[in-house]
Amino acid sequence: MTAAGRPTARPLDVRWIHGSPSARHNTDPEIQVHEYDEHTVILRQNKAINYEAPFLFLLFGADRAVLIDTGATAEAAYFPLRATVDELVEKWLARNDRLPSDYELLVLHTHGHGDHVAGDGQFADRPATTLIGAELATAWPHFGFDRDEEAQAPVDLGGGRVLTCLATPGHHRASVTYYDPWTGFLLTGDTVYPGRLYIDDWPAFGRTIDRLVAFTESHPVTYVLGCHIEMTREPGQDYPIRTTYQPDEPPLQLTPAHLRRIRAAVAELGDEPRRYPLDDLILWPHD
Repeated sequence: MTAAGRPTARPLDVRWIHGSPSARHNTDPEIQVHEYDEHTVILRQNKAINYEAPFLFLLFGADRAVLIDTGATAEAAYFPLRATVDELVEKWLARNDRLPSDYELLVLHTHGHGDHVAGDGQFADRPATTLIGAELATAWPHFGFDRDEEAQAPVDLGGGRVLTCLATPGHHRASVTYYDPWTGFLLTGDTVYPGRLYIDDWPAFGRTIDRLVAFTESHPVTYVLGCHIEMTREPGQDYPIRTTYQPDEPPLQLTPAHLRRIRAAVAELGDEPRRYPLDDLILWPHD
């Protein structure tokens, strides 16, 4: 964050763990941890544990941290998410001379598909932790979207770090997007990422993209970050579904320009949605 209060994009040229030719002989960690800055962590699950290899986000504020999504595997023995988060929280508290007793963890989600909520149970008995379910009946009332889908809901982490949550259905009926003004990240879940954008509700998806484009026109966005990488570096070419080795992955980060390209493609397709490859992603409406 600059002195003027605008986020500065740090380099995100990370070599993410991306699987191996033999899952049995995979030597990657169960969870890759990338500290984007001293208050922001990006996590990726090992593809040998689950081919979805989702990305998760841990953001720290003065009063609480928020974990966005809990990955694709429930068992801590294979996917030690809570242990990893606890270690990162302890490290942050020590660095900032804080006591664990007065620091909270909030667990939220981008949507309710299994590869984003499987680790919820690891946090069920964690002290000073609030976990909000990802489905429509739990997530949207928490944010007030059941009363006003156009609302912008704050997620206050303390110390001036206040995320904005937007209702962004289309991929999933309870999908949401988070904007973090500290980093400038727009965290879009499975709505927008370098991969197959599975779309359950075509009209809702079109409205969501319009809303995200408008949001980026009034807020400084450094990176658009989804939760997967499924593309190769060949324009318009994805890896096959269930691939566990992706040695030629493109970067995770997209830009607001990608949102504008998606909007143009949605307008071109109109009322006849079909699979539509762009250079960095593929629109993939369900029948």
